[in-house]
Amino acid sequence: MPPLDDKEQKLHAILKACGRVAIGFSGGVDSTLLLRVALDVLGKTNVLAVLADTPSLPRKEYAEAMRLADSMDAVCVVVFPDELSDPNYVANPANRCYFCKKCLFARIAKVARENGFACVLDGNNADDNGDYRPGRRAALELGVKSPLMDAGLTKAEIRELSARAGLPTANKPAMACLASRIPYGTAVTAGVLAQVERAEEVLRQAGFVQFRVRHHGDIARIEVAVAELPRLIADEVREKVVCDVKAEGYRYVTLDLQGYRMGSLNERLGERR
Repeated sequence: MPPLDDKEQKLHAILKACGRVAIGFSGGVDSTLLLRVALDVLGKTNVLAVLADTPSLPRKEYAEAMRLADSMDAVCVVVFPDELSDPNYVANPANRCYFCKKCLFARIAKVARENGFACVLDGNNADDNGDYRPGRRAALELGVKSPLMDAGLTKAEIRELSARAGLPTANKPAMACLASRIPYGTAVTAGVLAQVERAEEVLRQAGFVQFRVRHHGDIARIEVAVAELPRLIADEVREKVVCDVKAEGYRYVTLDLQGYRMGSLNERLGERR
């Protein structure tokens, strides 16, 4: 049996051992595959998708996640973690994700218990072992399981399995919460998160695929995939992007010539996220 098939079978066995499961669902590549496989292996009545509605989740991503859950005929409930009520999270220390995930998974676990679901699962994969992910510690403290990681599935393999399953997320660009655009030590507020979301929507509407707008006060630092840099610096596109991003409240619009890379704000920590 090919190695990927072995891992897929291991994932099935892990899920069967869990029984009834509540899945932290975001509509991203990983959690979407996990939800699809869990539904196939355990059946609809034994799977609960839990979507967190927070200011750090773009409205477009929220709507897409709801559509995905509906297309899979999954039971999906929405929780409101309200992480902005936690001063530790708002202060935005280097381990901000710890406080976010602690709040998030506590809410998911509560909903799971109330509905008779014994296990809470997340979409962490085998590649996440090498990343800077303080939120992982919060998940472990709360007993959250990571079946994709435990099955040894990498991001590339998850994309391959997603393609086999016909999931529209198979080639979806990597997505992180909007708070990841704010440098550590800069307060996370609903206003800043909304400003970043609007600025990134400018790039999405301009047809860019992989991008981030990093928030540095009145400076918007744009990252796009290296292959997309030439189009962004073309006069007509550049001028419109600058104009539209400034309209969202930024005084200066800069382009990071290194291009998009995951967790660029962690570079000062010597870690990647």
